[in-house]
Amino acid sequence: CFPTLAVVLKTNDDAPWTNEFESIELSCLIESISTTNPRIEWKKIQNGEPSYVFFDKKVSGDLENRARIREPATLVITNATRSDTADYRCEVTAPNDQKTFDEKIISLVVRVKPVVPKCSVPNSVPVGKSAELRCVEDEGFPKSQYQWFVNKEEIPDDPKTSVRFLNSSYMLNGETGTLKFTVVRKEDAGEYYCRAKNDAGHAECGPQRMEVYDLNVAGIVMGVLVVVVVLLCITLGICCAYKRGYFANQKEAGNNYKVPAKGDGVDYVRTEDEGDFRHKSSFVI
Repeated sequence: CFPTLAVVLKTNDDAPWTNEFESIELSCLIESISTTNPRIEWKKIQNGEPSYVFFDKKVSGDLENRARIREPATLVITNATRSDTADYRCEVTAPNDQKTFDEKIISLVVRVKPVVPKCSVPNSVPVGKSAELRCVEDEGFPKSQYQWFVNKEEIPDDPKTSVRFLNSSYMLNGETGTLKFTVVRKEDAGEYYCRAKNDAGHAECGPQRMEVYDLNVAGIVMGVLVVVVVLLCITLGICCAYKRGYFANQKEAGNNYKVPAKGDGVDYVRTEDEGDFRHKSSFVI
């Protein structure tokens, strides 16, 4: 019996990860081979489209200055970036073996630390009303999870799990970063801030003050009544002024003027100059 000669590959980790700007090794180990000078290639697969990473014994593509091959076939990426997240295929061709080809697919994830999230906290809210606080961060990978804090104390997902927040009525969504109070209490006033976190790290926005004030119902009613009274007084004043003729049309007043009648035996003739009148020769004294 003769042993079957075949190229066989293995890897130490088929789903490695690293943080952005750190280095990572994609191990591709040749377990058995008889060909002394096999052809080694690496391809990067994103969105189903393969592109060469290592071909003809040199690194190419966007990893040209950030990667190298460690013998015999391991790919070492230095200064990994978020765009390096993809599937990588190690291919070895051994012409002198009975099984001349083998490959290994390695899925690399480059984790990205969140940036400072954008937080939205209302400045002031009346007691008994609703309020919504929002927190958004789009750079982190994997997708960030969110935590909210008030006066440096973490707000639990469920208020019933904490004595401090037992009487609070809110809903906290750690996936979307929203903190919504259905009914605000005086005790809910304080300095709020949000933390975005993932496996690569976390980032926080600065604290923002939310004031909670009492709604003065009596004062509002009195204010409305005062406005109504003032409007009524203005309306009555205008009506009285119309009745007394203070708003009479000046044009109508001017039309009341009557042209004086001509004197007996006097006949006037108008010349070319406006307003210049002279007597006819028939004028009789």
